[in-house]
Amino acid sequence: MSRSRQELLRKLPQVGEMLLHPKLVELYPRWAVKDAVREVLEARRQALLADQEVDLTVDAVARDAAARSAEMARPHLRQVVNATGVVVHTNLGRSPLAPGAVKRIGEIAGHYSNVEYDLATGQRGGRGQGVAGLIQRLTGAERAIVVNNNAAAVLLTLRVLAAGREVIVSRGELVEIGGSFRIPDVMTASGAVLREVGTTNRTHMRDYEGALNDRTGMLLKVHRSNFQVVGFVKEVSGGELSQLGRERGIPVVEDLGSGQLIREENGDEPSVADVLLGGVDVVTFSGDKLLGGCQAGIIAGRAEQVDRIAKDPMMRALRVDKLIYAALEGTLRHYLDEEPRQVPTYRMIHASAVDLKAAAGRLRRSLLRRVTHLDEHFEVTVQPYVARAGGGAMAQVDLEGYAVRLAPRKGDAGGWAESLRKATIPIIVRVADDCVWLDPRTLVDGDAATLADGLNEVLA
Repeated sequence: MSRSRQELLRKLPQVGEMLLHPKLVELYPRWAVKDAVREVLEARRQALLADQEVDLTVDAVARDAAARSAEMARPHLRQVVNATGVVVHTNLGRSPLAPGAVKRIGEIAGHYSNVEYDLATGQRGGRGQGVAGLIQRLTGAERAIVVNNNAAAVLLTLRVLAAGREVIVSRGELVEIGGSFRIPDVMTASGAVLREVGTTNRTHMRDYEGALNDRTGMLLKVHRSNFQVVGFVKEVSGGELSQLGRERGIPVVEDLGSGQLIREENGDEPSVADVLLGGVDVVTFSGDKLLGGCQAGIIAGRAEQVDRIAKDPMMRALRVDKLIYAALEGTLRHYLDEEPRQVPTYRMIHASAVDLKAAAGRLRRSLLRRVTHLDEHFEVTVQPYVARAGGGAMAQVDLEGYAVRLAPRKGDAGGWAESLRKATIPIIVRVADDCVWLDPRTLVDGDAATLADGLNEVLA
């Protein structure tokens, strides 16, 4: 090492000295300040060893350490603005919770609760009985239990009802969804044996009938939630499978996934109640997709099968806590009280194009009024826009509406989108046709003001 480099390294301030610098001495939390000082000094040390020029003054080190400590102290899980138009956005936490769910979490989180305590008898009670009762009222199920997500619901149902036995599934329903969740892999993990029937595009009743044998433990139907097969196609409905299952004494299970609670005329997604009315023994679905609640998996259906599943030892490993029950209860009560539009996911998916055009117009006017020199940087217009339900539901269904389009007068849309993503409150947008698109469909209360603040921050 050269003498000049050694001299420069000796000029690096000490950690203890930096912690007493006026810019750092009153910053909190102290762990973040200490770690930031060490990181900044080490970065300068490595730069000197690489013969790079660096500012070794204590003021410069303090400035960089203060900025780094602020980054380190910031919580990892942060509020963001979803302006993409993807309603159940998996990467952004899926469904924002309804007011009733938020209220129930607030009431329960900071206190003890009767999550496993029977207030009438003073004895230990069953976990989740209140939520189970709401699910039964809304779906017509005889029993219902809650686990931590729908993958767990499918795994547990297969494990209890068909471990070591064959489960017959159409080849066209051996789906893979986000995170490499594959039905064959889940089946292997459960101990069940996959028996494929039919072809990718056509499966007939005779295919199921021909596969039945003394090793058959279940007939499984899997809803193709995130893709469609069109054209020369044929599938057997859950109701038809149920009739075959009753005739042969074999349980029929449908993995619905999406969790649609309300029957929609000409809807793309079947409701849980309709699936159960069709005769299946057990249906599994998510709490945070079209249902619009928190992450959870729900197993509902006939008492005989669901009670068996509830008693399995694996149930304890997959169970949910009091906050999930509170959030689910708050969400489900909106449906029971016939106020589904209180649930943001339901309201967003069913927003009309007329209402969205008006909302986009209000957003455009608000941004032009509140964002300094916005029209100097962008052409700001309201344009037709197609949104998506997301979350592996309502595959390929166009949600027609309107959005605010920001066409850059300078720079490219991708660069502006990156800057908005790095704002104090990150703003996630869609980029298309070299424009930034802001869809009012997926904005929640307060987001319009946050959008204006973010744009002002970026433009400044």
